[in-house]
Parts: sequence; structure tokens; C-alpha cells
Amino acid sequence: MTTFQTSVSVTTPATVLSRRAGETPNQVALREKDRGLWREVSWSEYWDQVETFAHALIASGVTRGDRVAIQSENRTEWVYTDLGCLAAGAICVGLYSTNPAIEVSYLLANSQSSILVVEDQEQADKVLAIPSSELPDLEKIVYIEHRGVDIIDDPRLISWDEFMEGGRRHREASPDAVRERMESAQGDDPGYMIYTSGTTGRPKGSILNLANIDFCMAEVTSDAIINPGPGPRDLIISYLPLCHIYEKLFSVLIGVGAGVPVHFGESLETLITDMREVQPTTIQGVPRIWERIHAATMVRLASASRLKRFNNAVWMGAARWIGRTLVARGGRHTIPSRLVLGLGNLFLYRSLKERVGLRRVRHAITGAAPIAPEIIEFFMGIGVPLYEAYGMTENGAIATSNRPGRVKLGTVGEAGPNVELKLDLDTGEILVRHAGVFAGYWNNPEATASTIDPDGWLHTGDVGEWVDGTHIRIVDRLKDIIITSGGKNVSPSEIENSLKASPFIKEAIVVGDGRKYLTALIGIDFEVTSEWAQRKSDRPGGPCREEDQREVRPCRADQDVPNDHQRTRSSGW
Repeated sequence: MTTFQTSVSVTTPATVLSRRAGETPNQVALREKDRGLWREVSWSEYWDQVETFAHALIASGVTRGDRVAIQSENRTEWVYTDLGCLAAGAICVGLYSTNPAIEVSYLLANSQSSILVVEDQEQADKVLAIPSSELPDLEKIVYIEHRGVDIIDDPRLISWDEFMEGGRRHREASPDAVRERMESAQGDDPGYMIYTSGTTGRPKGSILNLANIDFCMAEVTSDAIINPGPGPRDLIISYLPLCHIYEKLFSVLIGVGAGVPVHFGESLETLITDMREVQPTTIQGVPRIWERIHAATMVRLASASRLKRFNNAVWMGAARWIGRTLVARGGRHTIPSRLVLGLGNLFLYRSLKERVGLRRVRHAITGAAPIAPEIIEFFMGIGVPLYEAYGMTENGAIATSNRPGRVKLGTVGEAGPNVELKLDLDTGEILVRHAGVFAGYWNNPEATASTIDPDGWLHTGDVGEWVDGTHIRIVDRLKDIIITSGGKNVSPSEIENSLKASPFIKEAIVVGDGRKYLTALIGIDFEVTSEWAQRKSDRPGGPCREEDQREVRPCRADQDVPNDHQRTRSSGW
């Protein structure tokens, strides 16, 4: 392993990692769970793997600006690949592990990736099913797990171990090669290619250059979003897709930039168990995660013994009062609310948070989709400081966030200190400008020109409105606004959020463009609903009594439309 002080004109996560390996070589940087045991990786080991991967890329003929793709679940090799690409001057292209072969074919061909890292046989089979003539640029397929792949005969296949061994040989022969690549890096060099969801067409590759990444790393490691800012005493668990900018902010930019140990669990199925063992201090989540935790908690409380149900009812009533108090005061406690929270921790909240891995959380973030304000209020009430934030791939996920003591429920918060934000006077579209705004779409100048105007403003596609002149409330996506046959504009996400606040509803989609009325397609949460039905069927009368019907009736036509503080939508994060 070689550690060195570089004189690059821009700071990258790779240069910061090299510096940490020299300053605190033995401190824990990563933990990965395998067969029930957590294995630790120090900062020196972390950098050794990254540097070796970078040498392996150079030995394979990868030059600055070449694309290297990876399709895998979150694991240490993912971040080794990510940072190794940055160190070697390559562009890291992330693919979702759930992408089918037809999408893998498009993404690899569109990005012209020369190397693909795959996790296992399942991912290898996808790319091997694509005729090689359709992927003329793909030269190597690096597989991490051997089972089922070693026996496949394809000249492009090479194991991770063999690939890394080639990197070690190259480091012995050319020890300064990686340093020279890092020192010659420039701010406008591309670093990440992150594909959009492609909901309105083919996915587009968003290019974040090194200057964009540097800005984003500085923002998320300061106290602009997480306050106080993250540091080595914090703990992070990596579970959202690393090919998305949201998870990169935490697992890579905060992890390396602030020196926070990052934990990789065994799978999404073991997430709650892993969280319970790690007890992270900062955590990122999408609304569905928070909704599932809320629903599971409600089910657990309702299925307890009679005495426990009485205790639960008392303290959940107190939690609702605490939540309302915090909402009314921007997230600031009163002396009574703090005292009640302390007592609630003794009698209920601490055990609830311990069970789902949230006991030590000091700052939690929700983003990437709409969330019902009731969910945020619930977590605030039991002592989990959950803040809604807003961003998108094209601005490095840096735009607005609610902050401690300045929370306005139903909004996505305030613009960051180094962020310019305004609303289009005609459409209300949110426009953002800062140093993290992406360089453009890969090989798509038309789409780039329609997204970034000549003055550098990013057109987000989200319609917003000011709340008290400081906070932004997102109405909906500009293209998602429903216009009924009567000419009324309706934000479907407001209704969908209200419906999904019920623990019995997993998904809700509102349709009605050009119609006289709105219709909602409802997907029930089978796990929660079946448990409820089983619990109710164990008593005389079954689950069809009038009080039970009221319990599962989340909203009715005669109920009021949610007021302003109950409406919210966020996207991108």
C-alpha cells in the first residue's frame, strides 16, 4: 500500500481516503457482516483495496474518462470500485442489482463501459445473455463471488481475486501510476455517471464531475444538513442502492469525507436485525422504510398483552402530544415535552427504538419520494429526529433540508447556505443553482440544454411554493399535476400521502386526468393486514365488527382535504 500527499487541483473522496489511511491507519473505516459476524476494515486496508483496484484498471488499459460499471448489492467491493475509479480517473457507472438483462444491455451500450464488475452468477448471467456484438466496448467482466461462475467459458470473465492480483503486480512495476492519475485530475473531469429512472423514456446518464463531487462532499460533511456535522464517532449503515446519489452521499462522501464507519449488512431482508446490532447514529431512508417501521410498530403494540396495551396506549398518546408540540415549535422541545419524552423512554420509547435499531439516532433523513407528515410526527414523538430533505441526481442531491430547531412539517426545508433557489414566476417550478449542479447528460446535449439554462439554473421539474418565505413545500412533479375535465388542478401526491399514512396501505396511485372525478388504485400491505385480521379473528365476532371497520378506514369522502401542513412531496433523494 502506498499513501501519499497529492497536489491535485480538486479534492476527491479518493484523495481524502489516502490521507486518512496515512493519518489514522488502524481506525475502523468499514464493517461488513458475513455469516452473522461483523468483519472490520481499517482505513489503511480500505485504501489498499482502492489503490489496488485503481492499479488493476490502469493495467487493463483504462484511461481517464473510460467507463467502469458495477452491478451488485451494497458491499465493500462496491465502494472499492467506486473510489478506485475516481483514483484512476475512470467514470464509475452504477447499475441496480434488479436491472434485467434488457436494461443491462442498454446501460452498458449507452455508457460504452469497458469493464463490468458483477456480484455473482445471477448478475453475470444477465450480461452473458447479451450477444457480445451488442456490447463491443465491454472487455472484462469481473465477478466477485465464484460459485457458479468459475465453470462458465467466456474470455471476458475474470475473478475479483485475479483482477486484484493484476493490480498488485502493476503497483510493484509502476508504484507511482495511481498518484500521477490523482495529481493530474481536474475539476471538470467526469467522476460519476448516474442513470435516471427513465420513467418518461430511456434512462439518461447524469454526469457529476470531480468539482461537483467535491462540493457535495463539503456540504454533507459540514453542519449544513446534519447538525452537528458527522464525524468518526457516528455510525452509518449502507442499504439503499449505491448506484443512486442518495446512498453515495452517505456511504462514500460522508463515510470517507467525515471519517464515519460504514456498515454493510448481509441483505435487505436482514436490515432491521443489522440496524439493531449497529444502532446507527445517522440514517438515511426513503418514505417506504419509515412507513414500514411505523406499520410494524403499530402492529406490535396492538398485539401485546392487555396490560402492555394499556401502557402502550398511555405513552403513544404522550408521543402524539410530544410530536404536536415539536411541530408547533419547529422541532424545539419545551421543558414539559422533554420531561415527558424522558419518562416515555423509560416506559416504552427506548425499547421500541432499540428493537428497530433507532435508539442512538441523532439525525435521520427522509427523501426521494413523498412522505405523510403524520409519519414524521410519529418519529419525532418517540424521540427519533426525522427531517425531510430534497434533492435530485442532477444537483448532487443538494438542495433543501429541514434543520434542527427550524422544522416546518409538510415542507422539504430551506435551501442550503451555498445553494441558490428560486421559483419560476410562470409555472412555480423550482430552480436550483450551485457548484454541485451536474455537468450534463451523457451524449445528450438536447436534454442537457432543456434542463440547465444559460444562466446555470437547474430546472428540477418540481412545482413548489414558499412557506413563510424560507421553506419550500413541493406541490408535485410538473408533469404529474392532474387537470380534471372541469379544469381543476390537483396534486395527486397529497391524496396518495394521506392514504399511505394508514399502516394497512402499502401503495396508492391517484388517476383522473381529463376525468370528472379522481380514482385511487390501492395496494394493501399484506403482512400488516393479515396480522390484523388474524388477531381480530381470534375473538368472538371475527374481524367484521363495526369498530374494526372504523379501524381500517383511513379516510372517507366526507373527510376534509389535508391542510397545508399535511401536504408534502419530495423527489430525487
